[in-house]
Amino acid sequence: MKKVYMDYGSTTPVDKEIVEEMIPYFNQIYGNASSIHSFGIKANEAIEKSRKKVANLLNANSSEIFFTGGGTESDNMAIKGISFLDHNKKKKNSKGPHIITSSIEHPAVLEPCKYLKKLGYIVKYLPVDKYGIVDLTDLKNSISKNTFLISIMFANNEIGTIEPIKEIGKIAKENNIFFHTDAVQAIGKIPIDVKKLNIDLLSISSHKIYGPKGVGALFIRRGININPIIQGGGHERGLRSGTYNTPGIVGIGKACELLNTNLKKHIEYLKKLRDKLINDVLKNQETYLNGHPEKRLVNNAHFRFTAIEGESLNMMLNDKGIASSTGSACSSKKLEASHVLTAIGLKPEDAHGSLRLTLGKENTVEDIDYVSEILPKVVSHLRKMSPLWNR
Repeated sequence: MKKVYMDYGSTTPVDKEIVEEMIPYFNQIYGNASSIHSFGIKANEAIEKSRKKVANLLNANSSEIFFTGGGTESDNMAIKGISFLDHNKKKKNSKGPHIITSSIEHPAVLEPCKYLKKLGYIVKYLPVDKYGIVDLTDLKNSISKNTFLISIMFANNEIGTIEPIKEIGKIAKENNIFFHTDAVQAIGKIPIDVKKLNIDLLSISSHKIYGPKGVGALFIRRGININPIIQGGGHERGLRSGTYNTPGIVGIGKACELLNTNLKKHIEYLKKLRDKLINDVLKNQETYLNGHPEKRLVNNAHFRFTAIEGESLNMMLNDKGIASSTGSACSSKKLEASHVLTAIGLKPEDAHGSLRLTLGKENTVEDIDYVSEILPKVVSHLRKMSPLWNR
């Protein structure tokens, strides 16, 4: 049976070049990067080289890159770190300090905001249109004198919609508000220049870009201070304590280096495959595309099928060798309808009938053809058993 992996939005295989780059740092250059002997110095040199590689991908400075344990930690570090600054905590007049985010953020942003709300912070959740895009006028109107942070994701992890980041960055800068963006899904699919986009803080994850799991990075614009959320030995200039994961950091550095070299070619290839996949699948009866038809990630195709239950669809596709998902891998095991899909106006029964197919560089045209052949058969089979379809 043919095996087709189309869940690159959940995770990616580690590139062979990256594995080869990492291996020496497990058992040859194994010193603690904080030690001052030769073993530690060599490890530290590798970390600083990786810091530069990550910075180059974002058009940032090395001093603006801080390594973390992944995208979730980067989001928490950015949001809580800015929020816990004294001058932000003290913005408590008749109302508390104010954060603006969107209703379709990843849980790694929504949960820290929920936590801060319990501490007295005011959180404004911007609604989105039917494509998942925030309204810039709504954003402007939501700003108050106590607003100190705007956190809007670069591109949605479920439906792939790309937000107007440049315009949001401009609004934040004009109002002297910190701007954070979760770019975990966007890195490697969109060229990102933090300077041109007026981004103050940006989160990325290694395992979404063919690097190892358990490592990420946070860009913090020079001149911005945040409070650490992990205290200890003072690593990462006091912002993220804990012994350095040198092999992982080498891995994310190499992943960024490879992307920087091949980004244009990588984007063009994925877009070609994505467009073919979308065109093929939408030929089927009562099948619809979720998210913006054009302003979407080059590797994301998110569909909904009338009278279909998404989990059953995923399981049957898996039986045919196709790996897919209903949405974010971080929350796909939850039984309730996706907060992203309900936010764009879908009824729960329609939201439950959704399928996310996300592509990677190992996918081929033959993979698209196979999925386009199998998917309609599976959908037809499930509809025959569906009381909603029969009705």
